[in-house]
Amino acid sequence: MTDDELALRSELIEACRSMNRLGINKGTAGNISVRHGDGFLISPTGIPYDKLAPEHVVAMNWDATFSGDVLPSSEWRFHRDILRARPDLNAVVHTHSTNATAVSILGREIPAIHYSIAAAGGRTIPCAPYEIFGSQELADAVVRALEGRRACLMAHHGVIAAHVSIARALALAVTVEELATLYLQCLPAGEPLVLSEAQIAAVMVKFKTYGQQTPEVQQGLRQAS
Repeated sequence: MTDDELALRSELIEACRSMNRLGINKGTAGNISVRHGDGFLISPTGIPYDKLAPEHVVAMNWDATFSGDVLPSSEWRFHRDILRARPDLNAVVHTHSTNATAVSILGREIPAIHYSIAAAGGRTIPCAPYEIFGSQELADAVVRALEGRRACLMAHHGVIAAHVSIARALALAVTVEELATLYLQCLPAGEPLVLSEAQIAAVMVKFKTYGQQTPEVQQGLRQAS
């Protein structure tokens, strides 16, 4: 195992623990994957996060083969299919966060009630139809729901957030839960007002230069100013 792979495995484990500390997951319900080499790394099934060690993280190939005696997450299919279908995404975080899961039970998407929804790639966070966990049918439904998006709900199940890194996917999962909380709090008063397509498009442009940027982007911003 190279130093780079060890660091990535350790980052994945810390993110699993962070899900529970952040209150967006409980027990071992969630799972995380990250693109690596000719396949991806994924959290194992059924091992408590506080017991995870780097050797427990499973290296899987695109054909679903893996080595060793540790079994991958039962949800490996949608992790693999998302990463394979979306070269723009490098990490996938799946949680059972309470309020987002509640919205998924209602079978609803999350609408543009707050500008931060643009972090998920568009004006809505769609809800994939229910399919049994771990199935190819669920993987297919999730890939469809994520078209043009970086996050979706899964009916009667939970949340998927994907991004260019584990850290950004985890942050997006937190944002989805915050949006779901706001949405549920608004519903007793009726369907909330939502931002327009143009308003969200403007936010997405702003997000391209929000926060700390790579040196290349920083240089471009200086030249444009």
